[in-house]
Amino acid sequence: MKQSTQELRPGKHNASGAKFRRWSRLIHRDLSFFFSGILLIYAISGFVMNHRDAINPHYSVEVKEVQADRASLQGKLTKEDVLKLLTPLKLEKQYTKHYYPKPEQLKVFLKGGSSLVLDQTSGTGTLELLSKRHLLSEMTKLHYNPGSWWTWFSDIFCFSLIVIVVTGFTMMKGSKGLLGRGGIELLLGILIPILFIVLTNQ
Repeated sequence: MKQSTQELRPGKHNASGAKFRRWSRLIHRDLSFFFSGILLIYAISGFVMNHRDAINPHYSVEVKEVQADRASLQGKLTKEDVLKLLTPLKLEKQYTKHYYPKPEQLKVFLKGGSSLVLDQTSGTGTLELLSKRHLLSEMTKLHYNPGSWWTWFSDIFCFSLIVIVVTGFTMMKGSKGLLGRGGIELLLGILIPILFIVLTNQ
């Protein structure tokens, strides 16, 4: 009788372990599906923020070289004079103000952050047109905690990431699990940021 009881114990242990791993897979799967949208948003906007020296996450910039009539640039220009300059470019309705940052140099501010800089001597100039990247700009703003409601959602998201990681540890067993290949990959993933921190603090 004792022998049969001992033979049943490993089966019970295996059954409980299999049940635990099954629940881990279910939790891991459902949380991953639920938070996949915000993961993609953070991944895309995070990549853009890492390269914001080359990519402006809020505006796309188009630069054009322009040539104005030198005769129309003589002396201090009034608003009406500047509007006439902007008319051929179809930008007269975008005018906000103008001034002279340097002698013989006119700068015109346009709506939306665009601007026009003209050299009064040669008539040559540079037109910088800014257009807002609506979707990418809004995605990037989420990194800056735009409101208290987002704080609550972000806290839940952070906690859920921990659950996703922990359940990922227990989903597999054997050579593919935490005691095998998975454990090696885990150590490598931990060592890389630690190594970066050590090297940057030297």
